[in-house]
Amino acid sequence: MSLTTQLDDGITALGIALLYETRILLLQYLTLIEKWNQVYNLTAIRGPETMLTQHVLDSLAILPHIVGPRIADVGSGAGLPGIPLALARPDCCVTLLESNHKRAAFLQQVRIELDLKNIEIVVERVENFCPVKKFDTVISRAFSSLAVFVKLAGHLCKKDNKNSRILAMKGAYPQEDLTRVSTQFIVDRILPITVPGLGAERHIVVIKHL
Repeated sequence: MSLTTQLDDGITALGIALLYETRILLLQYLTLIEKWNQVYNLTAIRGPETMLTQHVLDSLAILPHIVGPRIADVGSGAGLPGIPLALARPDCCVTLLESNHKRAAFLQQVRIELDLKNIEIVVERVENFCPVKKFDTVISRAFSSLAVFVKLAGHLCKKDNKNSRILAMKGAYPQEDLTRVSTQFIVDRILPITVPGLGAERHIVVIKHL
């Protein structure tokens, strides 16, 4: 199966609509990850087919839970999930927060080569990042601990909008993590996520201000 067919089938299975041009850009992004990964070790996952499933489709699977127009991807790494989300939602402004300078350099190159107008790259540790405007959605799949993610990134989320949220992308159901989340926040719901071609468990944890 070609990567194009794999992507098309995955998008269809997710029930989302993406322009042909967007699909081409997603595949170009995947090529850039492969190229830079040889030097910068952006991801432990190897092989374009596996990357497409575990990175691109995994990122796109959370589209229904995104609220905008301002999105922050904390600990973006190779730009996941932020870049696929920015490509799928050109109406949103996506800030990629990454403290590692080599990874940030990769993100800058992606922005240039894909001509992405709706992303901003911030090279900063999350606890030191104080944006002028807060975000509607703060998301990450980089933190193993849900409580630590909320503690460090909670200040980025808007308080004056009841729809604003923190989204934590997790594997198995994070039962042990839930009791450790700051009392200033509430776990609104935990939803299973189906990623086409991925047999492993995936969940999205939706957290909001009290």
